[in-house]
Amino acid sequence: MTELTFSPLTIDQYDEVIALWQASEGVGLSSADEYENIRFYLEHNPGLSFVATIDGRIVGTILCGHNGRRGFIHHLAIHQDYRRQGIARQLVEKSVTALQAVGIQKCHVIVFRRNETGIAFWQANGWEIRQDIYIMSRVIGD
Repeated sequence: MTELTFSPLTIDQYDEVIALWQASEGVGLSSADEYENIRFYLEHNPGLSFVATIDGRIVGTILCGHNGRRGFIHHLAIHQDYRRQGIARQLVEKSVTALQAVGIQKCHVIVFRRNETGIAFWQANGWEIRQDIYIMSRVIGD
């Protein structure tokens, strides 16, 4: 593997990032992931989301933000050719460190119940499945 670099995710990388998310099993996309919504999210959560690149090509990404109280990781995706090399773990640590730097002390990650690979990754990296809460959703816009 040539040099792996990490940098903050910018909206200019949207096309490449959305293509990676679309190609990654376990990543659920919705209208919340459209260009303008991601632009808004990144503007309101600067320096918390990252990309991993090799030779200028995005091979991994994490979408992370906070509500002023808790951090949230929404999408972690690694290109299939670059998995099991520690890239995901490094992306998570970059986002967690960035959250800590702005005073956030706890972070949640949303994982589909059917995403056994994702669940195994998070558990292997010290994250716990919460049995005491449910995430409830309601569409409030178009």
